[in-house]
Amino acid sequence: MPSVPRLVIAAPSSGSGKTTVATGLMAAFAARGLAVSPHKVGPDYIDPGYHTLASGRAGRNLDAYLCGPELVGPLFLHGARGCDIAVVEGVMGLYDGAAGEGELASTAHVAKLLRAPVVLVVDASSQSRSVAALVHGFASWDPQVRVGGVILNKVASDRHEELLRDALDSAGVPVLGVLRRAAQVDTPSRHLGLVPVAERRAEAVDAVAAMGAQVEAGCDLEALLGLARGAGALSCAAWDAAEALAPSPPPPLPVPNLGAAPPDPRVRPEGLRPQTPDGLDGTDRRVRVAIAGGPAFTFSYAEHAELLTAAGAEVVPFDPLRDEQLPDGTTGLVIGGGFPEVYAAELSANEPLRKAVAALAQSGAPVAAECAGLLYLCRELDGLPMCGVLDASARMSERLTLGYRDAVAVGDSSLAVAGTRMRAHEFHRTVVEPGSGTAPAWGIRSPRRRVEGFVQQGVHASYLHTHWAAEPGVARRFVERCRTS
Repeated sequence: MPSVPRLVIAAPSSGSGKTTVATGLMAAFAARGLAVSPHKVGPDYIDPGYHTLASGRAGRNLDAYLCGPELVGPLFLHGARGCDIAVVEGVMGLYDGAAGEGELASTAHVAKLLRAPVVLVVDASSQSRSVAALVHGFASWDPQVRVGGVILNKVASDRHEELLRDALDSAGVPVLGVLRRAAQVDTPSRHLGLVPVAERRAEAVDAVAAMGAQVEAGCDLEALLGLARGAGALSCAAWDAAEALAPSPPPPLPVPNLGAAPPDPRVRPEGLRPQTPDGLDGTDRRVRVAIAGGPAFTFSYAEHAELLTAAGAEVVPFDPLRDEQLPDGTTGLVIGGGFPEVYAAELSANEPLRKAVAALAQSGAPVAAECAGLLYLCRELDGLPMCGVLDASARMSERLTLGYRDAVAVGDSSLAVAGTRMRAHEFHRTVVEPGSGTAPAWGIRSPRRRVEGFVQQGVHASYLHTHWAAEPGVARRFVERCRTS
């Protein structure tokens, strides 16, 4: 059974300093020559960008709602292959999960699924002796969650630190680090959270370096490493994209009639298809899937590209802010989430690419667009021309739409057959009017029944973010449509 040393970095609430500590630990361990595997609990796309800078490896998400609890361990081991230690940054407060679903998708839930010790990051800026009651409560709330230590953040002075340590002596949870207030590690935020790395790379590099230096100076890295090595082995195998796409084994053949003539080996049994190196119906058309990236489209799960590759596609990134044409030979297009509203003027000014995207969509080629991708395909965004693939208009809104969704495919599309059920996440401050086309993409089952999104020709456009590892057939179907459209 595989075992990777690992820590879960949690907190009593958002804003306590989880990202600073987790990213700083990744950078500090990497600076010591350790191969560090970075992970983030929940659907957040932005923190993993900072994790990638700190560790040099792709930041990966562990979401028990989007992917199901059964995939948390396998996806963790997939990301942590060959690593010396894994650092998992939690989400919100330690015990905060999907609304109305108990512990599901909480940091505590994921820590239990990973059999990983938890380090609690506490903002101590406005307390002294009360910190002991706080830590004791979190450590004792769920006996299956092992709180192995605490890191005190925003400590004001030596005297403040002394008071905090004295109080925590009675809580039975060791202090593994003390961090003072430090403006240089702050990262700017806006309407949907931190500003992504891709938009401020030079400053982000400096901020991550400062986080690593602060954690190195203020934390007991040897004690933290020892705690990580105490995590138990996991009784599951690492997720693999090719294995996830492998078809189910065929049913057993009927028992032959020994008195009948032997079958002719030249006749293929009904239902079996000729297999090619591509594994797809004797066709060998090259599949090249372009994936939007750059500062405007930073939201993407690493497993999506891995599944597309395993399904037989060549994945090619491009930047809609810079590139005036799609990559040569593009047969399919994936446009994920991000911040097109911040770059609306630049995206609109790139008229050659907008026309190329529209032409690809009109040809019937598969196009998968999520949230930011949906906005880009609209007729306009905040009054500025976009690709015009969808007869819809998008604009910024004061209202934040946020939460997990339980969705089902309304009809057949380039991503799914009608009735396919997927868990999703919605996170935006924009409005698209109308909210759905004559053929909607999804019917949302909860928390409120409605339809949303657009399916037309090969286009599947929606506000919902999904994780394809939960339904690998999405990638297979997309690549098949690229080959046959």
